[in-house]
Amino acid sequence: MPKPKKRSNRAAGGQHKNVQAFSDDDSSIETMSHCSSFSDVASFAEDAGTEVDEYAAQEDFEYKLRGLIDLTMDKSAKTRQAALEGLKTGLSSKLLYDFIMERRMTLTDSIERCLKKGKSEEQQVAAALACLLCCQLGSGIESEEVFRTIAPVLKSIVCDRSASTQARQACATYLGLCCFVATDDIEDLYTTMECMENLFTKQYHSESGADNCSALHIQALQSWALLLTICHNSEVKKKLDIHLPKLPRLLSCGDVNMRIAAGETLALLFELAREADADFYFEDLEPLTQTLKSLATDCNKHRAKIDRRKQRSVFRDVLKAIEEGDFQPETIRFGRERMHIDSWVKRLTYGTFKELFGSGMQYHLLTNVFLRSIFELGPPMLLDTATIKAMKVSREERHLNNSAAFKARTKARSKLRDKRVDVGEFL
Repeated sequence: MPKPKKRSNRAAGGQHKNVQAFSDDDSSIETMSHCSSFSDVASFAEDAGTEVDEYAAQEDFEYKLRGLIDLTMDKSAKTRQAALEGLKTGLSSKLLYDFIMERRMTLTDSIERCLKKGKSEEQQVAAALACLLCCQLGSGIESEEVFRTIAPVLKSIVCDRSASTQARQACATYLGLCCFVATDDIEDLYTTMECMENLFTKQYHSESGADNCSALHIQALQSWALLLTICHNSEVKKKLDIHLPKLPRLLSCGDVNMRIAAGETLALLFELAREADADFYFEDLEPLTQTLKSLATDCNKHRAKIDRRKQRSVFRDVLKAIEEGDFQPETIRFGRERMHIDSWVKRLTYGTFKELFGSGMQYHLLTNVFLRSIFELGPPMLLDTATIKAMKVSREERHLNNSAAFKARTKARSKLRDKRVDVGEFL
């Protein structure tokens, strides 16, 4: 792997410019304004007027990206982080395969350097950018090379107790997703899963079922579950034998998010088990369902009201999945297409990618061949930029629709809550 290239004294586009060293406390105003000008790149195409030439807009977009790539090598941590944020926004909002292929090595070296040199916030953004880079490249030798370069650094941060919990949490999330996207090597898959198991299994031995690293353990558990969905049936059975008897212990955890993550993982494991073996039977099913029923109807006052409501909603679905093998389907709409989430596997996969792409998820579902192949959506529809823009609902229209729905909902609830309304008319 070539070493990171030294910064050139020539600005992007070939124009000469005197570059000065930056410190964390005194960043160049010009450099930071360059980064901030790209902070809302996701809305760049949307806000552009129809008279703007599409080719010129793309050139300007890529010009800004090239400048940000150069700034990831800056001495100032603030400048590097701002550049990483801009690149993250750009890669999540557009499909840039050709642009990235030409600069893949440079981007990989920049990300690796920021992960090693940076602190918590910079490491979090760099880890997300590494994952976006793999998603842009798709499954192939290029993304696998990125994974082999970045994965050891991500693993070292995940296992480093001196690193911040937020950085370890982000690295655990994106290490799992990078492995899901990029690797074809079964050994890399199993090694990454083992790294995640070493984290979340610590919760099995915790007396209260919770500790200061519960957020990290939650992300490790979810990443492990995501990787389990692409394992062979024989490996799935091995993992089920190990973890199914132990995972219910996490349902008594003091952290509501850990309880929910454990419940959803159990539903996923039962779904995988029934797919692998039609005659699957779990010996401790009755005590498990009793625990799930208590969580689905939890009314303990010492827990926050919002936590109880969230918990009850999730565990009602988990209980149906484990008792009856049932799943409450949902439909995702993007452009003129529809995608049905009809399993726990697809729900976990969609949720993980949605967290990565954010507001750019719909665009990538429309255009990203790799992402569409994961959800079995077929080849992308041939839509030009104008058609895609026409399918988007304007902000004002969304605001009006939301306001109308809010008013209608408020009137309906007020009528039902009015104590003077005769109860008999609702019977």
